[in-house]
Amino acid sequence: MEAAMINMQMLPVLEDICYEIIGVFMRNWDITDEVGNCTVDQDAEDAHKVCKQLGIPFHEVSFIKEYWHEVFSHMVNDYENGLTPNPDILCNKRIKFDALFKHCTEKLGVDALATGHYARSTFGDELQNFSQQKGARLLRALDTVKDQTFFLSQISQASLQHAVFPLGEFTKDVVKKIALTAGFESLVKKKESMGICFIGKRNFQDFIDEYIDPQPGLFIHMETGEVIGEHLGIHQWTIGQRCRLPGKRTPFYIVQKNKESQEMLVIQDCDHPALYCTSVFLGQPHWIHSTPRMLMNNKSLDCSFVFQHTKPLVPCSLNMTTNGCLIAYLAKPLRAVTPGQYGVFYKGDECLGSARILHPGPSLYAMSNKPKDRIPISDSEIQNSQIPSDG
Repeated sequence: MEAAMINMQMLPVLEDICYEIIGVFMRNWDITDEVGNCTVDQDAEDAHKVCKQLGIPFHEVSFIKEYWHEVFSHMVNDYENGLTPNPDILCNKRIKFDALFKHCTEKLGVDALATGHYARSTFGDELQNFSQQKGARLLRALDTVKDQTFFLSQISQASLQHAVFPLGEFTKDVVKKIALTAGFESLVKKKESMGICFIGKRNFQDFIDEYIDPQPGLFIHMETGEVIGEHLGIHQWTIGQRCRLPGKRTPFYIVQKNKESQEMLVIQDCDHPALYCTSVFLGQPHWIHSTPRMLMNNKSLDCSFVFQHTKPLVPCSLNMTTNGCLIAYLAKPLRAVTPGQYGVFYKGDECLGSARILHPGPSLYAMSNKPKDRIPISDSEIQNSQIPSDG
């Protein structure tokens, strides 16, 4: 989720665009029930001060119940099943651009929802290019380092048509200058809150253990088959993660997790070929605008792929199976492709959409050591490997 500081810096930018603005603060987590350090109360107070200084109405709305059922419970379920989810993408899909969007349009009577995401739309930052017939396309921000279209890759077309991204045409430095000029020095100095706010400063393993019972299992050396340690559950770990084991001088890295046995295969080299693959199997995709024509014609789509928002885009060839799932063939190997994460697709500056990762294709290690190994390519095999749906 983008930081509250960025959202508040958006308001002076909107003032320059001459919108009639209503400020809305969204509360998604009941911190009275948790011991984590969350700054939501301070964020709400800061947002109220900004609105008061700008002379615009301020509303606070609670989506705690919706967030719990539509985002958090899905996240916990995924971890129980050995997956690594992305709650930020689901929050944007289910809460910000669904529950909040409906609240603002139906109860506050607004025409558009503006957020602090670094992104752009073909409809423009004033919806000046609005055309329901053409539909809206999601575009990367001018500041590609801050670009957040990755987290918007599951947004619905209906919501995107009424979404405004005032920061998309600016770099972060320019946004800060606008906020300073408007008299919001304290806002600019405020530290951005990155990550999931309800975890606070706690270790993630300690946090997730509050919701998932321990299921002890074994660390097994991938190459030798030797049992080299024990753990309290695969939900605490993700693919590619570093783990230090008692009695071992060098760290190991998670290669594979098995939900049924609770066993995890590990390897010592952080760049071991077992961690790299050149193909990815994904579930049924969400296309923001429409299904790409090449895929509709049963042809390969040349586009770009990414599953970690901080990593560079990788060229890929995308193929659709008869049951609507996807296979991405990558131009270069990627490390630690993780089931449960989202593969996001781009064509130039346009974010086409995304699909959840079912599993990586064969690793470079498997292909070099076991050339006869077969990867699942039939519809029935892909269907059998489906991860739990997030909707």
